[in-house]
Amino acid sequence: MPTEEIFIGRQPILDRGQQLVAYELLFRSGSKHNSANIEDNLGATASVINHAFAEFGIEQALGPYKGFINCDESLLLSDMIEILPADKIVLEVMESVEVTPLLVARCGDLKARGFTLALDDFVHFEDKWKPLLDLIEIVKVDLIALSQEQLGTVTNALQRWPLTLLAEKVESREQAEHCHQLGYHLFQGYYFAKPAIIVGKKLCQSQLALMRLLGLVLEDVATPLLEGIFKQEPGLAVNLLRLTNSVATGVRVRVTSLRHAITVLGRRQLQRWLQLLLFTNPAGDSQVANPLLLLAATRGRFLELLAGKLKSGVHEFEDHAFMIGIMSLMPVLMNVPLEEILKGIQVSADVQEALEHRSGQLGIMLHLAEALEAEDGEICRLLTAQLPGADHRMVNTCLTQALAWAGNIGREQ
Repeated sequence: MPTEEIFIGRQPILDRGQQLVAYELLFRSGSKHNSANIEDNLGATASVINHAFAEFGIEQALGPYKGFINCDESLLLSDMIEILPADKIVLEVMESVEVTPLLVARCGDLKARGFTLALDDFVHFEDKWKPLLDLIEIVKVDLIALSQEQLGTVTNALQRWPLTLLAEKVESREQAEHCHQLGYHLFQGYYFAKPAIIVGKKLCQSQLALMRLLGLVLEDVATPLLEGIFKQEPGLAVNLLRLTNSVATGVRVRVTSLRHAITVLGRRQLQRWLQLLLFTNPAGDSQVANPLLLLAATRGRFLELLAGKLKSGVHEFEDHAFMIGIMSLMPVLMNVPLEEILKGIQVSADVQEALEHRSGQLGIMLHLAEALEAEDGEICRLLTAQLPGADHRMVNTCLTQALAWAGNIGREQ
């Protein structure tokens, strides 16, 4: 029997300060109904979990963050759940489960084993949930299904327990602010994760300079021109010298000038540092600026890794793939049209075609990255089929490695 294509998706979960604290891990099949169908086939679920954690390395990809996984009754009651790392995983009890004494006992056992339990898609408070609420630590309240008045009623009822309340399916700033006022601790939804909805996140001038520098490095312009741009950005200049002098570069000579630093690093290494700096504060703060920048970092790295699999050793193809990934989110981050951004950065024709029309191999890859973020398994399957040599396992591997890379930005400096 052929193996069903399963694509791994992920959606960020943020705290009250809009800092990333966890991902929900989503398994989406390439079938037309766009789900992993885990409730229908326990064997398929076991295979997905094994692939995700043993082969794709999601535990590593989560970095310091936890991963939320949907669990139906069959999965909760099975032994296979125990192979998951209890300290990294939050088990989401699906709303479709029947609350039986057996299920309640099993949840108590899983909690004793160190797992964090959550209740998914909570809508209406009913007495049947009370046995679980004594064990559950997190309740995910479904905003879509509730009016503002109903949300207040449900929230008041849940606040009788020492629970962490998570507002899910947040689609607007107004919803986020209202839930914040109601005392919700965690937030998840397209308002935070969909690039088309988050607007006005302007980059600072140093980050705009970084974009220009990246374009110039790819075009291999003369060193004095690069040095001149660094001189206009003191924060960038200091960071460049600090990074070049660090043991991480393997450089034994102490670098004392910008020109020397650029020469010592070499163009490809300089390009890598610039890419890293783009997703941190150029003034030296190692914190990632916002969740959308983290998404841009992940997208760029995913495309770079996929390019390396499809055309091994072709560095120019990998470099273009990374640039496409990060530049595809720049219009939202900078709140300016793509055409304006491209006027200030020199890019090749294939990069421009991919960004503007999603055409060519790079364009298909970019469309695939967007489909993964949109959790659209069917589109992922169709696009993967258009990339010679690619399959769902390759895509998942590149994605989890990209998550690990993006999650480590800043902590490795």
